[in-house]
Amino acid sequence: MNEPINVDEQTFEKVVLQSEIPVLVDFWAAWCGPCRAVAPVLAEIAQEQEGKILIAKLNVDENPTLAAQYRITSIPAMKVFQGGKEVHEIIGAMPKQMIENELTGII
Repeated sequence: MNEPINVDEQTFEKVVLQSEIPVLVDFWAAWCGPCRAVAPVLAEIAQEQEGKILIAKLNVDENPTLAAQYRITSIPAMKVFQGGKEVHEIIGAMPKQMIENELTGII
């Protein structure tokens, strides 16, 4: 069963940038209500799209350097990386169907 993977400043490059498949990184924080609302949706997508996309979670409070590097100014923010490069950005909590629509052409 594929589940979202927690990443941090030590594991980000290996897990996200060196991945063979696209990676959606969920930039979140424990105090963020909309972040908590979108988490189960991303877990469902991780299970349903196993082998097609990896879902990673990065806590912005614990990893401020990466949050700044990727210009995270509001959360939830999701960025899709493919081949080591950022290829798409999704801002804000939204229903599963809308997130899936945003991923059309990526998975």
